[in-house]
Amino acid sequence: MTQQATPPLHAASRLLHADRIGGVEHGAVHKPLHAAVAYGYPSARALADVFQGNAAGFIYGRQGNPSTAALEAKLNILEGDARGSVTFATGMGAITGLMLALLRAGDHVVASRFLFGNTASWLATLARLGVAVTLVDATEAGNVRDALTPATRLVLVETIANPRTQVADLAAIGELCAARGIVYLVDSTMTTPALLTGRDVGASLVMHSLSKSISGHGNALGGSVTDTGLFDWSTFPSIDAPYRKGNPQMWGLTQIKKKGLRDVGATLSSDHAHRIAMGMETLGLRMQRACANTQALAEWLERHPKVARVHYPGLASHPQHERAKTLFRGYGALLSFETAPGVDCFALLDALQLVIKSSHLGDNRTMALPAAHTIFYEMGAENRASMEIADSLIRVSVGIEEPEDLVADFAQAFERA
Repeated sequence: MTQQATPPLHAASRLLHADRIGGVEHGAVHKPLHAAVAYGYPSARALADVFQGNAAGFIYGRQGNPSTAALEAKLNILEGDARGSVTFATGMGAITGLMLALLRAGDHVVASRFLFGNTASWLATLARLGVAVTLVDATEAGNVRDALTPATRLVLVETIANPRTQVADLAAIGELCAARGIVYLVDSTMTTPALLTGRDVGASLVMHSLSKSISGHGNALGGSVTDTGLFDWSTFPSIDAPYRKGNPQMWGLTQIKKKGLRDVGATLSSDHAHRIAMGMETLGLRMQRACANTQALAEWLERHPKVARVHYPGLASHPQHERAKTLFRGYGALLSFETAPGVDCFALLDALQLVIKSSHLGDNRTMALPAAHTIFYEMGAENRASMEIADSLIRVSVGIEEPEDLVADFAQAFERA
């Protein structure tokens, strides 16, 4: 009798069993939390081999540990069996580390002008360090193409912009970068691998703020960079000589880990890596519920007479709705809306009882804030206008509460405001 082959497991199932299948002491189903900073070897030669990249192993806690390695293996699964990942202490640590590792003075970056406020702030700092930065409307790939120069080394976009939810022309930009041999960095924090796999739009590198939906519970900070396997690092001019050894496919990740993680020191703690890995197990289920809640709330807000505009890719009124329908497996858990004239956004927010006034997002709990007056205040009115952020704009990160309770809370808040 011929034995039938076992069908391959889906990513969600592999994620749940990744630690166990990889081998865990005492039959545990989770990798234990490793808090060690130092790692000893039986000989000086064995230690040198790990330092020189000739053997696998851990060198020092600042460069990672078994807990972060277990998390990175799970990120690879979620991103479609990616080439590899590097984790950082925060999302900003990830994006800062990778750019410091890969870019040089005189290089050029093209980025979406619809960026998270701290990312925009970092790009301004990067420009002061000698890297030219051009911001464009990335909802049209032609704007990216027109901004490219012979010095362009990297293009950065977010999948869904925070807070106005513009959807970049992701696939077309990916084709453009592939044709020109340019690193394509996609910040997928707003979608997560539950809604979009980076390689499907041609991303070279995918960045996540793990503190948000991937963790979900608001109890851990973390960030990550994942190499999808699509970029040929042997063609990248800024790989340092010590990292041009072995498999060229690993040169980019090696340099990010050495120059971006080790030298910058934005190390993800083993405790937070463990928490993120636990939260990640329910990512698919949580995103399904959060997306459904966000759709219901967005549709309700769009009908409300005290709302001027609602921004959510799941609405037919959204400028990139058809694109989002094609690209994503859900429209995300972030929406924003502008109050009608005469409705004070502060009064409305203060009247909310269930929804938390907070700057966090991607949490199991619904949170809201006045975007122009908080996370985008520092950039000034002119830059906010270029990003289409109105003074009355309220950003809402929708959680997994009962949808009826969320609608009821906004309904009573509008009445009181």
